[in-house]
Amino acid sequence: MRKDIKASCQKRLSRIEGQVRGLSRMVDEDRYCIDIVTQISAVRAALRRVEEEVLRDHVAHCVEHAITSGNKADQREKIAELMAVIGRSDR
Repeated sequence: MRKDIKASCQKRLSRIEGQVRGLSRMVDEDRYCIDIVTQISAVRAALRRVEEEVLRDHVAHCVEHAITSGNKADQREKIAELMAVIGRSDR
């Protein structure tokens, strides 16, 4: 993973970690259910953005390298991995 992407992801994940701690406090404080669900949705959206950033970097670095290498087996493997992870993320 490129250093700039890694730093960006770490920053986002730290923010998400704080959001999750906030969610835990909300539950402990018996906050209104809809407010909790709204915050859960915000955390899920933030995680999706991190996932997209990591996938974008993977395609730009790992998949691109496999394509330019000319190694057919490596190309098939990287594409299969990518398709599998995209298939799982829709669930």
